[in-house]
Amino acid sequence: MFIPFIIAALTFSSIISSGLTSSFPDALAKIFSVISAMVLGMRVYLQLFSHNHIPVKIFFWKIYSKRNISFSLTLLHMLPSLEEIARKRKLLGLTQKELAMLAGVSQSFIAKIESGKISPSYTRVKAIFDVLFQLESKMSFRAKHIMHGKVIGVQREDVVSRAVQLMMDYDYSQLPVFDGDRVIGSISEKTILNLIASGRDILEISSKPVEEVMDEAFPQVDENTPLTLISNLLQVYPAVLVLRKGRVVGIITKADLLKIIK
Repeated sequence: MFIPFIIAALTFSSIISSGLTSSFPDALAKIFSVISAMVLGMRVYLQLFSHNHIPVKIFFWKIYSKRNISFSLTLLHMLPSLEEIARKRKLLGLTQKELAMLAGVSQSFIAKIESGKISPSYTRVKAIFDVLFQLESKMSFRAKHIMHGKVIGVQREDVVSRAVQLMMDYDYSQLPVFDGDRVIGSISEKTILNLIASGRDILEISSKPVEEVMDEAFPQVDENTPLTLISNLLQVYPAVLVLRKGRVVGIITKADLLKIIK
């Protein structure tokens, strides 16, 4: 912590030993030399000892003439430790790829930071934390704030081809399966593609009732469920159904979760 003052003291001693002139501008110029030395020393200190080697940037400039002398000093605040990136990301339910996309960096860059393999620049780390802080500020959101109110699904007796058509019409990757008003399962593009890849006849697959090929139902939450729980569920499931008084009134996907940052 004494490095800036040691540098400044050495500079000041040098000025004294050489003798100050009687010229006022020259005297002020020498004073600026001391200030510049202190700023330089502070920058060296912060570069060497800032947490996780994230530099705190210092900007210093001066305008000097016989009539005008001024200077400005701006100190940018330290960011949280790099370990916080992984912790906050997981708490928000984001994958490395999703966080990278939002912060404008590559997934490998996020992975290297979290594994401690690189010492990133202040600017790029700040961009990542800006995204995380912005998402955290919206954690007061509830399921009812981000859900799709119109739930598109299929009945258990509907054939697979109808489910495919609905996915294409609404640009969905998965649908809930109902028995009347009761949710009993789900069907997704992945499930249908796996059936095709298994070598089964396509016409046979398309004419099968959905209930014969459906997967387990999406998790269901109350409309006042906090965003934290929903984001954690979306780490495991492709969608979450929202209930109001026991009745399905909405659906939330990962895409809906990412939209809240806009």
